Amino acid sequence: MNTEKEKKKNTGFKVVATNRKARKEYHILEVHEAGIALCGTEVKSLRVRGCSIEGSFGRLERGEAYLYNMHIPEFEKSYYFKPEPTRVRKLLLHKQEIERFIGFTIQRGVTIIPLRVYFNDRGIAKVEIALAKGRLLYDKRRKIKEEMADREAERELKKFKHLR
Repeated sequence: MNTEKEKKKNTGFKVVATNRKARKEYHILEVHEAGIALCGTEVKSLRVRGCSIEGSFGRLERGEAYLYNMHIPEFEKSYYFKPEPTRVRKLLLHKQEIERFIGFTIQRGVTIIPLRVYFNDRGIAKVEIALAKGRLLYDKRRKIKEEMADREAERELKKFKHLR
């Protein structure tokens, strides 16, 4: 079984937070990596305490991309500058990527959501964002049924392998 240190060594980056509900709630169209503009104490807090990206989303304004509702707790040892935990943070993307996102988000129902926050192998904070379309209730139910059927098939295969 891999420990956290072994996972970091194998993959080259340390995952800080993941949005587990995203793949159930949305149909993922594209995934991109983006940098994120943070203050010094926010980076320290990310390393020590992590963050929460549940319910956060991206928005394009004035030709730039921003991330809303991402909660980074205050760094306890900071006494001078304490930014607001849920402030709006700028996503660092190339102009061509932003223009592509604008083209997608003009379509009805397409939104930008963060999938995970991590530090890459050079220690830079990155956000994996996705262009996603919201799933309807019956789509969610169908996906749950498919996952249950897959699990059941895996169980049967394991039983069959043990009999050999």
